[in-house]
Amino acid sequence: MARRIRSVDLETRTARSQLRGRGKPYWCSVEKGVHLGYRRPRGRRGRPAGAGAWVIRQYLGSGAYLTETIAVADDFSDADTAVGILTFWQAVDLVRARMVKRARGAAGVPGTPVTVRAICEAYLEYMESHKKTAADSRYRLEAFVYPNLGDIDAETLTAEVVRKWLAHLAASAPRVRTKANAKQQYRAHDASNDESVRKRKTSANRTWGTLRAALNFAVADGKLSNVGWQRVKPFKGVSSARVRFLSVDQCQRLMNACEPPEFRALTEAALQSGCRFGELCRLRCGDFDADGGTLAIRQTKSGKPRFANLTEEGIALFSRLAAGRGSDEFMLRKTDGSAWGKGQQNRPLADACKRAGIVPPINFHALRHTYASLSVMAGAPLLVVARALGHATTRMTEMHYAHLSPSFEASEIRRAAPRFGIASNPVVTQLRKR
Repeated sequence: MARRIRSVDLETRTARSQLRGRGKPYWCSVEKGVHLGYRRPRGRRGRPAGAGAWVIRQYLGSGAYLTETIAVADDFSDADTAVGILTFWQAVDLVRARMVKRARGAAGVPGTPVTVRAICEAYLEYMESHKKTAADSRYRLEAFVYPNLGDIDAETLTAEVVRKWLAHLAASAPRVRTKANAKQQYRAHDASNDESVRKRKTSANRTWGTLRAALNFAVADGKLSNVGWQRVKPFKGVSSARVRFLSVDQCQRLMNACEPPEFRALTEAALQSGCRFGELCRLRCGDFDADGGTLAIRQTKSGKPRFANLTEEGIALFSRLAAGRGSDEFMLRKTDGSAWGKGQQNRPLADACKRAGIVPPINFHALRHTYASLSVMAGAPLLVVARALGHATTRMTEMHYAHLSPSFEASEIRRAAPRFGIASNPVVTQLRKR
């Protein structure tokens, strides 16, 4: 028989009536890391306070707690489990039952509720078998979801719990790369800086999108019926990041500054094709069709193969790289002949930016943005650019590049809008970039 919990302040309605009304619950420990709380409401404008509520709090690790209101206290009405009015002892029993339920679910005991962690792992297993983006999804789930929500019974996951988690995630400092088994390090986060806040909310939205996809996968698979969390909306208006791209002159300086020659070839390939770094790393000589002037991108982020069309310069580049080599050899190689690996482009690119005078330095993905931006500015339709980048729709292309596209609307406004002569004698002369 479980040990009987005693709390002189919470056991009886008479004792609870002596407590001061406040927002913070009065807690008593039920088991290690598990507490039962009583939240006594405040009266308003001379009106007496209503019945209090029983609250459960469970420690999840890493300084995080799961807090949930579970029932109404029997302050005025007799206990009735059918309508959720419980005595202190009934609330204690419910807390213990939920604690056991979560523990059995986390341990994978058959016939027990499925935890958020178990649902996410099933989703990752599917992603690893059918998609190419499982690495980022796994990182986000393990770093931001499992510590706070992983042990929760997915059927009891409420919109309120998810909203609080999402808000906490957006307010937290960004993580930095930390050695294995070392204490996680964080980068400074300035909550007064609008751009810093926007970035944190954007990152939180991406993580929520990953978790939401896992939960929807469980619903479609028949493992989850609760969909209350679907009411949680991501932060709005935070995805309009300024896409940075290089001018043609900067591209020329960058390529001339790239060392060794094998890295210059990698950089030029990105600018000529708009491919991602991972896509370029996996290219084989046989993927290049000199007659058609195309690259076959067989392994993509979306899992859908595509063909990248090349200009005359691009065809000349890949013809030179593939000349005299076997079709199964890697198209782009390091100096020692091995294929490029994850993260190996960062240091050479930073050094090249320093030599080329590109401040602040760009990352490798900016070369893809440069390809798209310069194409749009030259008049390429957004649909064509979207297909070249491998986007399923034009939504992402329009979000980042539509403002660069020459448009009939802009030309008509500049032709017909009124002129007022207020800037006919400027005192400031715009200096041309050289």
